Amino acid sequence: MCIGCRNMKPKKDLVRIVRNKDGAVEIDLKGKSPGRGAYLCPDRECLARALKAKRIEKEFGAANMQDIAAGLEELFRACTPPDQKNEQADKGVNKQEI
Repeated sequence: MCIGCRNMKPKKDLVRIVRNKDGAVEIDLKGKSPGRGAYLCPDRECLARALKAKRIEKEFGAANMQDIAAGLEELFRACTPPDQKNEQADKGVNKQEI
């Protein structure tokens, strides 16, 4: 389930965020890293929802997720097809909102 939109989706369609045994939170692109994981749609709107509701912090018990949020933002920007980038820009989805 995506922690942003709260919709059930196949794991292969989601990006995994994991807290490893050292307490570091990182993006797990392969989905195989050991540790506590949470899933997020590869969509900037879902990221914005998860950050606004502080769901990432709640999942991992971490106070500041800005580094992970910035990494996810860059990953989603790189993965978004050009036509969807224009649609998201029209909706006002940008880094300042996150």
